[in-house]
Amino acid sequence: MKKLLRFASGFICLSISVSAFGAEKQKPYPHYWMSVATSSQNVPGMPAGMDGIASLFGGKKLFGPQRELRLQLESPQIATDTPKAAHEIPPEQKMGTALPLVTPVRERSEYVPPERGERPEQYEKPKARMLIYWGCGETIGKGQPKIIDTASMSLTDFGKAFTGRTPTRSTPPSPRSGWTYGEWPTNDERTEIPAESSLVGRHLIKGNYTPDISFTLDKQRDFMAPVEFSPLQKTTTGALKTEWKSIPTAIGYFATAIGHNQDTGETIFWSASDVPELGFSLQDYLTPSDVSRFIKEKVLLGPSKTSCTVPPVFRDGQPGMLQFIAYGEELNLAHPPKPKDPKKRWDIEWSAKVRLKSTAMMPLMAQEEGGVARTDPPARKTKTSGDTEKEQPDAPGSGTGAPVKEIGNRLRGILGF
Repeated sequence: MKKLLRFASGFICLSISVSAFGAEKQKPYPHYWMSVATSSQNVPGMPAGMDGIASLFGGKKLFGPQRELRLQLESPQIATDTPKAAHEIPPEQKMGTALPLVTPVRERSEYVPPERGERPEQYEKPKARMLIYWGCGETIGKGQPKIIDTASMSLTDFGKAFTGRTPTRSTPPSPRSGWTYGEWPTNDERTEIPAESSLVGRHLIKGNYTPDISFTLDKQRDFMAPVEFSPLQKTTTGALKTEWKSIPTAIGYFATAIGHNQDTGETIFWSASDVPELGFSLQDYLTPSDVSRFIKEKVLLGPSKTSCTVPPVFRDGQPGMLQFIAYGEELNLAHPPKPKDPKKRWDIEWSAKVRLKSTAMMPLMAQEEGGVARTDPPARKTKTSGDTEKEQPDAPGSGTGAPVKEIGNRLRGILGF
């Protein structure tokens, strides 16, 4: 009888261990991510003919939409030779036939021990006073602002005051021990993506350390349209009416602004949420489930929203900087697809993710009468052969007019140039 019990007990333990082992034994597989973004910085109502403003910033391209793409591949397979991989792209992307996924060279850094007798730096409590506002409307809402002041609160409470909504954590592929990693573009290389580029079509990732990863993208996962604002209009209460064009593939929006009161030294935060939210963790890609959840919590704006009035929280001459983001759909693939039979083992060979966003930044400066920038430049006086002065207008697009300089000076202060 005892032998029978031992045999039964051993059989049960063996069955449990085999079952648990089988359930846990999912082999590591490659992960591929495409991060697709459209970004722009602009001044609403500034005519296209004012390209001369770029000269005030060393020729930097500050305005107009730009397309961004980041490709990341990680695989548990180690290449027997030099790691090689490439992303074959559709013709409509207009960037050749393939983009190379380069494996970065890891440089070892030498450890430098601290010198003996070296004292740690004295930590000094930061001095800051911040005013937090929220909500769209002509006037400031009740119970606002929420004040964060280091002089009257502990560092723990100060840190808690900045806590906001926590989105689902997403960790893109990256270099790690025992895995092979490839990316495009590299840190040393930045390729400008054509304005007419489209991701719609078949994509194929091939390499000597990964199985073939193949998928097709539709218009819903193409580059999102840029954020386009109408000229800002100041209301009688001093609020700023902000309007934007609807983005067809957006599933939600979020807007926040920051400014500084030079007279009091206070930093001012505002968000379009109906509830207090600084939104530091929301200015990036979000999963569709997070977007849906935050819309229900009245933190984000729904996709049908196309306007928001910023209450009068920023003073004249000290405008805030608006940050705006439109969230796009996300594509998540796994190959082969999950079996319909729950008892059948699912061995994943690879996974792929495509995430999208469209962002914009702009100073909260109201549209002046007749436009924020476009006026004829002041005439300059030149001497003729008869020593008489004659007025000659500056050449169009020369960028020397007062309006250009005014916008440049104000943007320098806001953008930190």
